[in-house]
Amino acid sequence: QVQLVESGGGLVQAGGSLRLSCAASGSIFSINAMGWYRQAPGKQRELVAAITSVGITNYKDSVKGRFTISRDNAKNTVYLQMNSLKPEDTAVYYCNANIAQSMGFRARDYWGQGTQVTVSS
Repeated sequence: QVQLVESGGGLVQAGGSLRLSCAASGSIFSINAMGWYRQAPGKQRELVAAITSVGITNYKDSVKGRFTISRDNAKNTVYLQMNSLKPEDTAVYYCNANIAQSMGFRARDYWGQGTQVTVSS
């Protein structure tokens, strides 16, 4: 069993900052890419930022320069530092990780339960 547990969401004023964390636990052999997605009401889930196992990052254009994704491989944890938040960043944020549970097993995607981020104007 693998679990992803997120924390750090909340309510913040425009221009403020939040830091999201997501810790993977359970039967884990290796973690490949990790990332953060978000879903606003009435919209599709979209990729916000991703990071490979060696630290290569990728960002949605609208968050470049404001958000920073990082990971601590020793703790199986990925972070999303969000600065200069805007009302349009309001959404449920989901953690995603591509995890192999043991050697020889194909890796698959796992999802966290989601954490609400609300940015007031």
